Amino acid sequence: MNTSITIEEILLRKYFNLTDIIAGSSGIKRHVKWVHCMEVTQISHLLNGNELILTTGLGWKNCEDTFLSYLNQLIDCNAAGLCIEIGSNMMTVPQCAIDLANEQQFPIILFHEEVPFVEITQDIHSLIINQQYQMISNLENYSQQLNKNLLEIDHYEPILKFLHSYLHVQVTLIFNESDMAIIPRTKKKEAYQMVADYYEEKTNHDKRILRQAIQVLGEEYAELFIYSDERELTDFDSLILDRTATALAQHLLRELYIEDKKMSEESKWLTNWIEGEFSDEAIRERLFYIDSKMQLDGGIVCICKQHARNNKSAAKLDKTYFKIMFRTVFEQYGFQVFPVEIDHQLAFILGDNRSSEDWKSRVTSAVDRMMKMDLGSRNRMGQLSIGFGKHVQSLSEIYKSYETAGETLLLQDRVPEESRSIFYQDLHMHRMISLLNKHGNLEETVHEYLGPVIEYDRQHNGELMPTLKTYLACNGSKQETSKQLFIVRQTLYHRLEKLEKLLGSDFMRSDKRLGLEFMILALDFLQYSSRNVSGNKVNKYMGK
Repeated sequence: MNTSITIEEILLRKYFNLTDIIAGSSGIKRHVKWVHCMEVTQISHLLNGNELILTTGLGWKNCEDTFLSYLNQLIDCNAAGLCIEIGSNMMTVPQCAIDLANEQQFPIILFHEEVPFVEITQDIHSLIINQQYQMISNLENYSQQLNKNLLEIDHYEPILKFLHSYLHVQVTLIFNESDMAIIPRTKKKEAYQMVADYYEEKTNHDKRILRQAIQVLGEEYAELFIYSDERELTDFDSLILDRTATALAQHLLRELYIEDKKMSEESKWLTNWIEGEFSDEAIRERLFYIDSKMQLDGGIVCICKQHARNNKSAAKLDKTYFKIMFRTVFEQYGFQVFPVEIDHQLAFILGDNRSSEDWKSRVTSAVDRMMKMDLGSRNRMGQLSIGFGKHVQSLSEIYKSYETAGETLLLQDRVPEESRSIFYQDLHMHRMISLLNKHGNLEETVHEYLGPVIEYDRQHNGELMPTLKTYLACNGSKQETSKQLFIVRQTLYHRLEKLEKLLGSDFMRSDKRLGLEFMILALDFLQYSSRNVSGNKVNKYMGK
């Protein structure tokens, strides 16, 4: 169904009986969306494409150069064709213009007698408007049938079959590189090649193929393609494709809500799993019951904790929406997502469908993608702290990932911002500092190493501690240290002498230096851990 007619069809209409196509006859399949009567010669700014131009040639009369300029403008603006009334203003068409029109397959039609342009435009416009009305009627009929089908189906395939039967085109729905539906059935290799050619810009201007993204929760969830090897696809095909994509998005979103509800009913079992109460065999047996095709290579746990809302107007986290959005994104990166709520925290068991070698980069990409999504007022990533535990190979050891994910969240509040990470494995020394803090007197140990420097800075309003941190970070390079501290070399030498008196002349010896670096990290850890606690030993050591 077209919203336009072709020049070939127009030639069969009234007033076109006594016409000749003197050039561009191979372009009579061009589509006409509107008809314009024009006598001016500068017209490129007046056209949108697919117009059929009616003229008497008054604007150029017998000036060959002006006519060529006029013709070039029409071709550049993708006009459909040119109709010229031969008479007092124009008697012949230059051969150079005929050659150009033939080369560009641009039809030039001659009226050999006077014709009423007003009646021609009324006739063609009525035909186009009637076609548009019929297209809208057909589109509405299709939408009604589609909505009726949505109420009766429990899988997306009937929607694809309905689209195929209505347009008689090949339909391809792609979720990811391993999940594809094709109607009618054909080899996946051929469908993938078609899509690859489209994205490599080999066929993305081919009018026999159209693509529409399936948007779910503001995220591109899948792609819908239609293809015909028998005809060019039209505006009507594009509108039908858009309506179908919307229906598919509604169906897929409904399926996600249903699956999330089922997963919530499994919450007791998931809680037991995440707490380490099942063997690997028992877990895989239960997962096989959920989905017989599921093959997981270990996994990780993510814990999401909502920040305390100091602002009363801050939106409450929509957990259902967030869980579906989280799952929608992470499944695209090869994870099977199992949400579970424990102790008022939202946790996700991420079963790994792919190689564990690149799990971290995939998680990073997924989180970045979530950050970029427009979540509106219902959900904002800024409300959450997110922590990922270590990757475990055995599903029965998911509890270890859960424990380390919790440790990651805990450490995020206890380390400087530049040292924070959403990954447990990236916290390095801070993990050991946390263990030492739990099982020993970390504050006294820090004071044993750094107390003299801290006390000196407190009494003399000095800068020895920043100097020590920078000097160690620069591997003992005096030039780089003075550059980073924005001080002259002599000032640095004076401070280093003070440090040697307080810490010993051998403080840069490898073992002692390692201890000092560790204690500096521990000091930062204690500072951030106790920033809301007044009067403790750390504040005393820092001279506060």
